[in-house]
Amino acid sequence: MDDQGEPEPPQTVPETGHRISLRERGPFLAPSCTCGWYGPARRSRPLARQEAAAHVAAAT
Repeated sequence: MDDQGEPEPPQTVPETGHRISLRERGPFLAPSCTCGWYGPARRSRPLARQEAAAHVAAAT
């Protein structure tokens, strides 16, 4: 995944229908899901991705 300000493709978990989006907000990366979940915007992009992955894993 590229951290140069390019939008990341949404990740979908077919079994649950959860669709994760990672959005750039200035120097931050903010994860959100179609189910209404959202994580805090983080400067640490790996941490934001880990939190999104943890949400998806908890949904399965």
